Amino acid sequence: MKTIIKLIACTLLIIVNSCDYLQVVPDQVATIEMAFTDRYTTERYLVTCYWGMPKSAGWNENPAIFGAMEMCMNKYQQNQGGMQFGLGKASANNPLIDYWGGGGDMIRSLHAGIRECNTFMEGVMGVADLDRYMKVRMYNEAKLIKAYMHLYLLSYYGPVCPLRESAPVNESTKGVRVYREKVDDCFAYVIQLIDEVIESNSLPLTIINASTELGRFTLPVAYYLKAKALTYWASPLFNGNTDYNSFFNQNGEPFFNQTYDASLWTKAAEACKRAVHVCDSAGIRLYQKEDYRSSKTLPEEILLVQALRSSVSEIWSIELIWGNSSYMPTEGRMQGPCLPRLEQATSQSTSGNMSVPFGTVDVFYTQNGIPMEEDPEYDYANRFNIRTGDEEHKYYIKKGEQTAAMNFDREPRFYSTLGFDRGIWYGNHYNNLPDDPSEALYPKDRLNEYSSVFNFDSYNTTGYWPKKLVNLNTVYRDPNNVFTQVYPWPDMRFADLILFTAETLNESKDAPDAEVYQYIDMIRERAGLEGVIDSWKKSINPNKPTTKTGMRDIIQRERKIEFACEGVYYWDSRRWKTAVKEQNRSVQGWNITASDVNEYYIPTTHYIQNFTYRDYLAPIPEYDIVKNPNLVQNPGW
Repeated sequence: MKTIIKLIACTLLIIVNSCDYLQVVPDQVATIEMAFTDRYTTERYLVTCYWGMPKSAGWNENPAIFGAMEMCMNKYQQNQGGMQFGLGKASANNPLIDYWGGGGDMIRSLHAGIRECNTFMEGVMGVADLDRYMKVRMYNEAKLIKAYMHLYLLSYYGPVCPLRESAPVNESTKGVRVYREKVDDCFAYVIQLIDEVIESNSLPLTIINASTELGRFTLPVAYYLKAKALTYWASPLFNGNTDYNSFFNQNGEPFFNQTYDASLWTKAAEACKRAVHVCDSAGIRLYQKEDYRSSKTLPEEILLVQALRSSVSEIWSIELIWGNSSYMPTEGRMQGPCLPRLEQATSQSTSGNMSVPFGTVDVFYTQNGIPMEEDPEYDYANRFNIRTGDEEHKYYIKKGEQTAAMNFDREPRFYSTLGFDRGIWYGNHYNNLPDDPSEALYPKDRLNEYSSVFNFDSYNTTGYWPKKLVNLNTVYRDPNNVFTQVYPWPDMRFADLILFTAETLNESKDAPDAEVYQYIDMIRERAGLEGVIDSWKKSINPNKPTTKTGMRDIIQRERKIEFACEGVYYWDSRRWKTAVKEQNRSVQGWNITASDVNEYYIPTTHYIQNFTYRDYLAPIPEYDIVKNPNLVQNPGW
């Protein structure tokens, strides 16, 4: 199968130039001196700093893809590092996804990346043929990358060892035998770095020269990162977490503050609203139906599904604050596993292995904009029964075909996020844009049908695909070949910032008010739903949005839905400390080994997911503790 990368040239600066330049790392003095001889070598070194960021689109590189079992693969793929990580097989001796010390070609130590940023900051101001504006801009880009890396380490490991300056190259091991610092001090340092970048006024509000600069940090990125850092700091994992009351630093003091500080939510809310304003000034906003361009006049249902998909996977969408283009979703990395076969093929055109379990499928609302289990109009008890596609649902489910009742009467994001047996999959095929969209192709996933098992290890294990991760311009050229349109992974979406704002406002107030509803309803309105107040009037809990705890639950569920399959839930469930309640469960899907419809639609357990308190933080690699005895291991590891 051929994968064609068709992106605006610079994107990559960060991809195209980085591969040859990875030899330029700050361990060889002669190489470092050459790195800043002129503008060209300096720009290439900045590329190296960007390339060292975590690889969001890789399931073996991003702990959030499988780490919460929001998605999974079949049993023949479970030995991959990402699946092993999600199944709880990580250990201090084998961390599996190790951004502390680094491991493998694609996972580099973020500490090494931070040192590269420090080295760049030390060298860039002396480059002779760079004007001062560009020197200062590039200096602060590196500083913001440094802040990003520290925040990632802090989110993943808890207390970190801030690398404020790089140790001299030839210094003894004393220079690298650093200590982990208190969580509050780590967050304060991240905020300090970001504030320095903002106050420098050196980053552009928008990228003007798209042909050479897309993928570089802008001012909205800085404001978003500050909002995110403060939101994480205010969250239960880091704010008054008494579960870690015996986790001490070298001075016998708790790494985690033991007293809840409500003012952190207020600071986070202020930062979120400021970030929204800056994004608005930069023209960054929610992707709407009007932004989607189609060669055909589409019914409202299909138009909304396509627009919601585009908000995630369109190249440089209007909603994108920053896309991670250092490791993008190509056919092999992400899109092929997310794309089912849509007709009979003679070769394995796509694997279709990326599977979405019931734990993710069930979070989506009904068509009334409320949870299935809270909607008195929804037959929740009989959701596993079989129904036949009808005229009312013809743009979502093939008319006349049978599928599960739980695939009917769901909100539009259910159909934009998920593909399923007998569910309409409009687009992504050379022969899939009929004048009547109800005649579009659809997966047939029962055993021996064309979307089911191709080779013994090539199949979807739950019966649901993450449709939203497939770019709309990725298309089958014929039954056996796919053209893949890559896109930058949506690391920072405006929708994320909007829901951060709703969350922080709710937590900073005694009770939710119009301001809280305003932000969450922006997301709901874009998804074709009524606001929370009107929607919950139809539920068995009509007063739920009027209380702080009820609104907290609603906002958290809204985030699970809006960012389903993007890896956001992994980080959210940890900072909220909800993972221990939510992620001890059976990982279920349909019985994909059956050819009969009645046997196929039987809930089947494919894995057992386990989570304990130790799993809120990843293990510090044992070999790093051996090299630096000053390090303290995370609890439970």
